[in-house]
Amino acid sequence: MKLTFWGAAKQVTGSMYLLELDNDYRILIDCGFDMDRNRHQEDENKAGDIENVKIPSYSVFPFEPSMVNVVLLTHAHIDHSGNLPNLVREGFEGQIVCTTPTHALSSLLLYDSASLNQKKIKQYETNRRKFKEFNKGQNNKKNEKNNSFSNPKEWYLPAHVEQTERQFFNIEFNRRFQITKGVWVTFIPTGHLLGAANIVLEVEENGEIKKIGFSGDIGRHHYPLLKDPEQTPEVDYLLCETTYGSRNHTATGNPEDEICDIIHKACVEVPGRLIIPSFSVGRTQSLLFTLNKLAIEGRLPAIKVFADSPLAYKSTATYNHYVSFLNDEAKAFYAKHKSLFDFENLVYVEDMRTSKQITNHSEPCIIISSSGMVQGGRVEHHIKSNISNPYATILMIGYASEGTVGHQLITGKKMLTFKDKEYAVLANVRRTDIYSGHAGQDDLLHFVKYQNAEKIKKIFLIHGEETSMQTFKALLEENNYKNVEIPAKGVSYEL
Repeated sequence: MKLTFWGAAKQVTGSMYLLELDNDYRILIDCGFDMDRNRHQEDENKAGDIENVKIPSYSVFPFEPSMVNVVLLTHAHIDHSGNLPNLVREGFEGQIVCTTPTHALSSLLLYDSASLNQKKIKQYETNRRKFKEFNKGQNNKKNEKNNSFSNPKEWYLPAHVEQTERQFFNIEFNRRFQITKGVWVTFIPTGHLLGAANIVLEVEENGEIKKIGFSGDIGRHHYPLLKDPEQTPEVDYLLCETTYGSRNHTATGNPEDEICDIIHKACVEVPGRLIIPSFSVGRTQSLLFTLNKLAIEGRLPAIKVFADSPLAYKSTATYNHYVSFLNDEAKAFYAKHKSLFDFENLVYVEDMRTSKQITNHSEPCIIISSSGMVQGGRVEHHIKSNISNPYATILMIGYASEGTVGHQLITGKKMLTFKDKEYAVLANVRRTDIYSGHAGQDDLLHFVKYQNAEKIKKIFLIHGEETSMQTFKALLEENNYKNVEIPAKGVSYEL
């Protein structure tokens, strides 16, 4: 059988791996949207890593979607699920196998993406009309070619998500399930996000069973709401994510104490506002759960907390619905208080008009809004309105890729640009990784160490910056793991 790396290769996002068996049965593990595709495409072209990768002009994929038999989905985040509607639109007719909570969260995220795509298409068409009017009668094909009107082939619509929904098939954790003759799959809980899993495939070929482990995104131990990652059994081949392959988390205390201290300094010692860019699915729920506990303990100041994201509102309802999948603390908390997230002074903001009115809220408050990288979403107007306010604090609680406003804030830029207008960064910018949902370097090593260094045939490092992969590769080799590979995009391996 052959394994080809079509995403999250020498980069963090876009997870997608194609396993082709000797009998032509094809399994796609994850089908993620590449959030960093422009930056990494330039890097890869310069390095010549993907010179043999050719994507047809009419397709999103470098392979024929109709030839894929089944998709195995580790979890719902867009960089793992975001291209599923495009796969279906281009001819995939098989099942999408995942856990029930992953199905529920994926639906929310994919419909949200489709709604954003509708707005993109409308703006795209408006810009095309303006461009044609500007060049009318000039016969200037060169200008049209140089203008950045690329074919929006990746912009799927709600109808495509609706079709994708019909192809989901849910299975339980830790249940060995046969997907076709001679092929079994097991989904193993890994924390990170509600419903997230590592996947173990067992494939029988020529009378021999080979086992391949796909790590998905490995969660942290003692993370709010989620169960600890479970052990992955010994396999012949292992794909291991390396988001934190070069470092451990700097925040080592508990979330309640850290966030309480930040709130006190931002909203009590100085009567200001605390703005927290946060991803709507996963991180926002962990943050709201922490705030709920602080409110019950009487440690949360009597100030408004605005959760400004319709998607976050729907996701919190999903977490409440699937509370049985959460850790013992969360289940006990829910049994006692009947809700994981609702507390006095929490306000969910659903419409854009109310979102913009928050700017006029004159009292100290907390604003939690997406996106976490400050790349689109409502949080942009909150940042723009407060970036030059010395009484405001911006708290970054997650990863932000290069080219985003979040990355500029993390790296200490003194000026930010919004729609060609510059703003001085006078607000206080703080950062914590206490809410990072990814395993640190020590936990990644712990995950790999369940594998026998003498028996495992190959370890593939995925889903991380190349520098993190190189650092983690050296660490594995120090621990006697041989045959550690860092695959480039489009490269295949015979297993």
